[in-house]
Amino acid sequence: MTTDNNVSLEARGLTRVYRRGNEEIHALNEVTLTIQRGEFVSFMGPSGSGKTTLVNLLGCLENPTSGELHLAGKSIFGNGKPLGERALTRIRREVFGYIFQNFYLIPTLTVRENVALPLTFYKKPGVEGEVDRLLKMLGMDHRMNHLPGQISGGEMQRVAIARALVNSPEILLADEPTGNLDTKRSGEIGEVLQDLNKNAGITIVMVTHNPILGRLAARSIEMRDGQAYEC
Repeated sequence: MTTDNNVSLEARGLTRVYRRGNEEIHALNEVTLTIQRGEFVSFMGPSGSGKTTLVNLLGCLENPTSGELHLAGKSIFGNGKPLGERALTRIRREVFGYIFQNFYLIPTLTVRENVALPLTFYKKPGVEGEVDRLLKMLGMDHRMNHLPGQISGGEMQRVAIARALVNSPEILLADEPTGNLDTKRSGEIGEVLQDLNKNAGITIVMVTHNPILGRLAARSIEMRDGQAYEC
C-alpha cells in the first residue's frame, strides 16, 4: 500500500459479484488503479461494463466482494474487513460529493433550500456562506428562490452540483452527470467540472457515455467486462 500524500484513492483487486438466484454476475473483476489527489479521471465504456459499480465502490456507496480500497493511505475495505457503517457514513459526508444522472432535487424546496439541505444533517466548520457563494459561482444566484420545476434541466444539474459541493468535499463523484441533458447543456456542465478541477483543485471521478465529455478529463479509463484499461 502506498503512503503517498498525493494519492486520493487506491484500489487493489476490487471485485464485485452480484447473485441473482443461482447465477453469479461478475460486475467488477480485480480492478487495480490509483487516483492522485487533484486528478480529473473519466471512466468510459458500454452499459454493463462495470463503470457505475466501480465508482460506487470508490465512493464507499457499496462494499466489494473482495479486494482493497485505501483513501489517502487509510484502509477502507481490505482483507474482508470494511470499516464500520458509522465510519463509512462519516467518510461519505465529509470526503465525497455525489452527482447523479437524475438530479434528485426536492420539488417543494427552492433552489437555495435544495443546496442547503446537506447542511441540515451535517455542517463542516466554515461553510456557512457556501450556499450563496456556490450559487453565484455556478451562475444560479438569480434562480435561488425558484422551485426545480421552474428551471431548465441544465440549471437543475448546476443546482445538484452546488449541493454536492456545499460541504467542501475533497473528491467529487459524477455518475453520468449529463445523461439527461442536450449537447449544449452537456458542454456547459463539462466546463463547470473542468473548472472545479483546475481552479478549485477538487479531485473528480466521472462516469460518462459521452466521448466529448470524457475527453475533458486529463485521464480516461475504459471499462470492459468489469475490468479497467488506461486509454
